[in-house]
Amino acid sequence: MLKKILVANRGEIAVRIIRECQDCGIPAVAVFSEADRNSLHTLIADEAVCIGPGNASGSYLNMDNILQAAMSTGCDGIHPGFGLLSENAEFARKCRENDIKFIGPDGDTISKMGDKSTARQMMMKAGVPVVPGSDGAVKTPEEALKVAERIGYPVLVKASAGGGGRGMRRADSPEELPTAMEQAGMEAAAAFGDGTVYLEKLIINPRHIEVQVLGDQHHNVIHLGERNCSIQRRNQKMLEEAPAFGLQESTRKTLCEAAVAAAKACDYEGAGTVEFVMDDRENFYFIEMNTRIQVEHPVTEMVTGINIVAEQLRIASGAPLRYTQDEIQVKGHAIECRICCEDPLNDFAPCPGKVDFVHFPSGFGTRVESALYSGAEISPYYDSMVAKVIVKGENRIGAVRRMRRVLGETIIRGPKTTQPLQQMILYNRKFLRGNYNTGFIGEELPELTEMIQTAGMIKE
Repeated sequence: MLKKILVANRGEIAVRIIRECQDCGIPAVAVFSEADRNSLHTLIADEAVCIGPGNASGSYLNMDNILQAAMSTGCDGIHPGFGLLSENAEFARKCRENDIKFIGPDGDTISKMGDKSTARQMMMKAGVPVVPGSDGAVKTPEEALKVAERIGYPVLVKASAGGGGRGMRRADSPEELPTAMEQAGMEAAAAFGDGTVYLEKLIINPRHIEVQVLGDQHHNVIHLGERNCSIQRRNQKMLEEAPAFGLQESTRKTLCEAAVAAAKACDYEGAGTVEFVMDDRENFYFIEMNTRIQVEHPVTEMVTGINIVAEQLRIASGAPLRYTQDEIQVKGHAIECRICCEDPLNDFAPCPGKVDFVHFPSGFGTRVESALYSGAEISPYYDSMVAKVIVKGENRIGAVRRMRRVLGETIIRGPKTTQPLQQMILYNRKFLRGNYNTGFIGEELPELTEMIQTAGMIKE
């Protein structure tokens, strides 16, 4: 096993990884910005090193400072978590150059799968269904117009290096396409340093279904089942569940086999997620692969009983997978709610500030991932997600009832959060029937916010 690991992240995922390292008997080193000096991940780690100012570019995205912290503390591994440097091919290569194990795939794999137009071509070669679109990057409006004419409107202009919903623009007509292409390219260049874009047919309000995969250094790949992540706001997920409710078993089997084929096509190492969109006839299409652990990995852990972070540590240490595909069993149903410090009654405006008091639920089948504590400061510099509440039930309705109960017990006083909105979702008829898609929030938000206001769940 690796002997000492630096966790190149912050917040709840840093806390999760540090705890896992300690449970495995591996010392864990935290890094922190000046704004995070008193954050929970710095308090529970075996060592903590300041790597820069509050802004992420000067600290959590500063590769040289992070590598220096790892070398000065004698670390032989770096776990990047999710976000930040987790899908940065250059950082993975720099780790290797300094004889430090990057806990995840190598830089070449990250580059291939991170460039969505390249990944799309790889998937086509591997026989994985892809959304109709351009064969690769489109460089001019004239080229884009020809592709759009072939596949039909509406189309989606997408950044090759994009993620998190950025670098994406919809075009419903030839008149809109040049502007959409320009805007997507500019946003992608600003966010990712790469303005390359490609085109896909826009599947209106699909389901967003993803498959968790694990691959080791010995070319073994398995899947851990699928998740439904369709409840999204501006392409940011709010609630996820596993398994995806209502899928035909034949579709589930084909979907998961396609995800394994995708991982094998790039000789994948570590924990990764293959993402698909699915129409109302259960036709599914590859959209991207996240070459890292996902925010929503706990729902898969709950229904499979497999500790994905522990598996990441074992795989990075060179051990083969402990499980064959036949040994993976999905039991029960799990739901996760991502609680963000945002005001759902004010266009989800961020709400940084001091947490006066926090109380999280417990009980059978209940799990909370968070770095919050009473008196903690929510910084304006970083992502607004502050907690993930996860439950498991024997079946879906059992999981829904348990999540209603645990959200009702959850108390976060100080900043406004999305918790009331998620509570209302759990009573929504469309959600309860399981026939929702990525258009859910857009369609149901007026009714959900009216329910919040009527109940007086958010105080002005």
